[in-house]
Amino acid sequence: MAMANLMTTFMLIEVISCGFGFGFGFGADSGLNMNYYLMSCPFVEPIVKNVVNRALDNDPTLAAALVRMHFHDCFIQAGGPVYNIPKGRKDGRRSKIEDTRNLPSPAFNASELIRAHTLGVARCSSFKTRLSQVDPALDSEFAKTLSKTCTSGDNAEQPFDATRNDFDNVYFNALLRKNGVLFSDQTLYTSPRTRNIVNAYAMNQAMFFLDFQQAMVKMGLLDIKQGSNGEVRDNCRKIN
Repeated sequence: MAMANLMTTFMLIEVISCGFGFGFGFGADSGLNMNYYLMSCPFVEPIVKNVVNRALDNDPTLAAALVRMHFHDCFIQAGGPVYNIPKGRKDGRRSKIEDTRNLPSPAFNASELIRAHTLGVARCSSFKTRLSQVDPALDSEFAKTLSKTCTSGDNAEQPFDATRNDFDNVYFNALLRKNGVLFSDQTLYTSPRTRNIVNAYAMNQAMFFLDFQQAMVKMGLLDIKQGSNGEVRDNCRKIN
């Protein structure tokens, strides 16, 4: 249901964007900037924001999906801190399912992968291996909670923290209590490399928000497609 709602949201955004013809005006072949749509579609940001906010009101679980899709639609915000992002990214000219088959494993540790969560859920299949033996990094009572979730099968969902649809620092406080759902979550606290960061974010939500903003802006500047290397898709679900 969440994915269907997500696609509906992006179809609405696509209709709006195509209707205004943004992406083909001022700066279409230049680099990213904060005012990319100023001349071609000056009202695009409030329009998109309103569409997304309405979708989130109908289905708050979309927030996590929108954060994950940040690198596709960089001006969409999914709750939490408000910040400006350089705009004008073009879509890639490649869309292959095999590109998604080597995603990082939830069993990675902090030296292999540094990531965190504050929105969304994990399926039992991604954490059930932690329950087959005693895990000193997993609170025993929380392990019972995870086991109960898994009685409903591999597709049963467990929120990453107690506020699954809110962008906050509750996730980091959960790690302090050994309540990380995934092994890769809890390793952020068990690893000396990242433990101080977890402590800081757990105590200071504003610091987490600031660092998140900076990280998202930095990610949005990776692998920018310019000129013939990218395109503005007529249909966001397939290349032109």
